[in-house]
This record gives sequence, structure tokens and C-alpha cells, in this order.
Amino acid sequence: MTQSIEDKIISRIYGKGRGWVFFQKDFSHLGSRGAIDLALYRLARKGTIRRVIRGLYDYPAFSQLLDRPLSPDIDQVARALARKFGWRIQPGGAAALNLMGLSTQVPGRSVYLSNGPDRSYEIGNTRLEFRHTALKETSFNLPESSILVQGLRSLGREHITAEVITAIRQWLKPELRPGILRDTRLATGWIYQAIKQICAGENDG
Repeated sequence: MTQSIEDKIISRIYGKGRGWVFFQKDFSHLGSRGAIDLALYRLARKGTIRRVIRGLYDYPAFSQLLDRPLSPDIDQVARALARKFGWRIQPGGAAALNLMGLSTQVPGRSVYLSNGPDRSYEIGNTRLEFRHTALKETSFNLPESSILVQGLRSLGREHITAEVITAIRQWLKPELRPGILRDTRLATGWIYQAIKQICAGENDG
């Protein structure tokens, strides 16, 4: 039995997992634009997916404790918009710290650096801002590399303590560490030394 476009879209969404943010072109290989738009509209009406802003949807993460869907993942929204418009982006310092779990505050504003135009979006209670700038680190293969470099730079060399190294190590999946080391080898000296400590699993040296 041939799968419908809606079934194919659902299969891809489920494969990406809850929290994924997407738009029509993410499914362009599955059918015509009209058919995909109609399928997304139907899935949103059913409540399977959620419209985040015009043209952007997510597969909501769900809180068992609160018994309701969680707010959209701002980092996922930022990356979906970057895909949509062909931008390269990096999280700003505060956004990077929040992603790594080093900030306990829920930001009312999340700033990303971009090679695209200055733009802002209201995502629930959060203002997502893109600021045009000349990006220095554009060759990273892993998004975690950019998060790590920006977060460490925001903290500053004098604040890279053993506790900070340990906290970041808990955030960074072990299987990503070899790629992170390759990605960031040209980063500023003290930043790369901190990354080596994080990836080595040691707090000294």
C-alpha cells in the first residue's frame, strides 16, 4: 500500500523526535508544495503538530509533570529559520550559556548572531532576535561547537572554574567530543585549552 504524503511527513517528524521545528521545504522531496502545505495544515488542525509562527511548525515536547505541551525550543526555532532563509547563525553568549545549562534564568530575549539581516520574532513569551554581524566561526560542523565557543567567550577566561568545566562536561555528550576537538582547534588559545579539559574528562591541565 502506497504511503500518503501526510503519512510520509508524520514518519519523518516522528523520526526527528519531539521538539523538532520545521517548515514546508523540509519535506520538499516528498511531493508538491501544495500537497505538503495541505498535509501540514491538516496535521496542525489535528493537534499532531503546532504552528509556531507563520510557516513554521513544531512537534511539541510534552511535560508529564505539567500535563501539557512545553513551549517551543528557541534554539530549534532559530535553526529552522536559518535553514529556511539560508543564514549561518551562532548563539549569542547568553543564549549559549542557557543552552549549556549554565544559566538558570529563562531569558525573555534570545539573541543569535547571523550573516543575514537584523530580524526579530515573538515566540511565546520570548523575543528571538537575529543580529547581522561578520561571523568569525563559520566552519564548525557541529552546532555544539559554536555553543561551546560562544558560551566560554561570554563567561571569560577568569570564570572557567573546575565547577564550570564539570557542568559543561555533563551537557556535552561523550560521543560528540572528538568532533568538537577537531571543530574548535583554531579557536582562541585559552578557549581551546578549556575545551580540551572538557573533552578529556579531567579538571586540570
